[in-house]
Amino acid sequence: MKRALQILLPIVILGVAVGITALMIIFRKEPPRREFQAPPRSVVVRELQREDYQILLSSQGTVRARTTSTLIPEVRGRIVAISPNFREGGFFEEGDVLGQIDRSDYETELIVAEANYAQAELRLAEEQARADQAKRDWERLNPGQPATRLTLREPQLRQAAAAAASAEARLRTAQVNLDRTSIRAPFAGRVLSKSVDVGQFVSPGNQLARIYAVDFAEVRLPLTATQFSYLDLPAIYRGENPNYTEGPPVRLSWTVAGDTHRWRGRIVRSEGAVDVRSRQLFVVAQVRNPYGRTESGRPPLKVGSFVEAEITGRVLEDVFVVPRNLIRENSYVLLVDSNGEGDVLRRRDVTLVWETDEVAVIGEGLEVGDMLCLTQVPLALEEYPVQAVAESTALAEAEVQAAPVERRGPPRTAGGAGGGPGGFMATVLAAIPAEKPLPAELKTRIDAAMAAAQSGDRSQMRPAMQELRAWAAANDIDLPGRN
Repeated sequence: MKRALQILLPIVILGVAVGITALMIIFRKEPPRREFQAPPRSVVVRELQREDYQILLSSQGTVRARTTSTLIPEVRGRIVAISPNFREGGFFEEGDVLGQIDRSDYETELIVAEANYAQAELRLAEEQARADQAKRDWERLNPGQPATRLTLREPQLRQAAAAAASAEARLRTAQVNLDRTSIRAPFAGRVLSKSVDVGQFVSPGNQLARIYAVDFAEVRLPLTATQFSYLDLPAIYRGENPNYTEGPPVRLSWTVAGDTHRWRGRIVRSEGAVDVRSRQLFVVAQVRNPYGRTESGRPPLKVGSFVEAEITGRVLEDVFVVPRNLIRENSYVLLVDSNGEGDVLRRRDVTLVWETDEVAVIGEGLEVGDMLCLTQVPLALEEYPVQAVAESTALAEAEVQAAPVERRGPPRTAGGAGGGPGGFMATVLAAIPAEKPLPAELKTRIDAAMAAAQSGDRSQMRPAMQELRAWAAANDIDLPGRN
């Protein structure tokens, strides 16, 4: 009996548990079902308009002199004097005497050459007188008969003339050699390195110094093939001059000790070959008077400095300029459209013609009047419902939020003059003339600040508004303010 209970009792307990579970499953209540629908999301939109966009090409390079030369003596001798400017880093002007070679030997040669030339001139004068006398004697003794060249002493006269010419040439050579003892600067420039000093004996072929001109500085700038295609440079063919007298403007910047200094120049030529390693083309920018004191506090543009370059390229006409971060997968943007029931998102494939880190220039795919979504919508789907807020309204509301509390005052009603954020922003935008549109970079920063404000981060709005007002002040534009 005990053995039977040990076997049957677990079976009974298990059966009861299974029965209770089955009854619970059979009589359970069905939970209420509700279809999920994503709530509409507020997004900032901008009405697209065509505009012209100025392309700026970025590059960099090292400053070098346009003319670099090696100073070599043309006569031999001992260096007896050195100019104070003849040292590393010293400036000199064209024709300045940089060094002096001992003149005594060359002065002696000049005196000897002068004496020989005087004797040759005397012999030539005497021979000329003999030739004239021989001609008169022949005409008196042999009237009407031709005289021979030897009778008229023409060979002797030509020999005396040649001797005089030779003596004159030796005199000029002696004078030139004497002048060459003064080592003169061939152009206005600066000493890069010096190899001689007082007391050293030099001869033709010895290197005295390396110098470079300071009238122009050049920078060799690499460009990709795409960048080069947006430069206004004519093609150069055989037999043509590769220099451009009015090439594209370029602005060079050099940052040192936290200060940025800028110079303006022009592209003067392009090189004729593609670099086989980088597959880049090179253009040469030229800056006039790089060592001149043109601006207070700006250092000279020294040879060897590494500079950033911004080259003015072509102007793209009738294009759409949008913030670069709005281009998704490098192929499409989000637009806000109406489907009759409300605003929804739609994808639109676009063709990029130019892009930077901040803006993208679109040539095809958009139309005037399209409403571009400026808010970053993660995992945006086609026909996703949204609530569109005009960019001007969002900017005005963000400005109100960014203003100090003590300056805001009591809230305004929508009925007064300029009585709402949208009305105030409309007044601000109306104050900006059409011929002075906002720069694309400034517009991009304002868009980014508004997008951040939509997400709850309003910390970027104050700097953006300050920059907007600073731009307006620089362009003599009066923007209305809040009371």
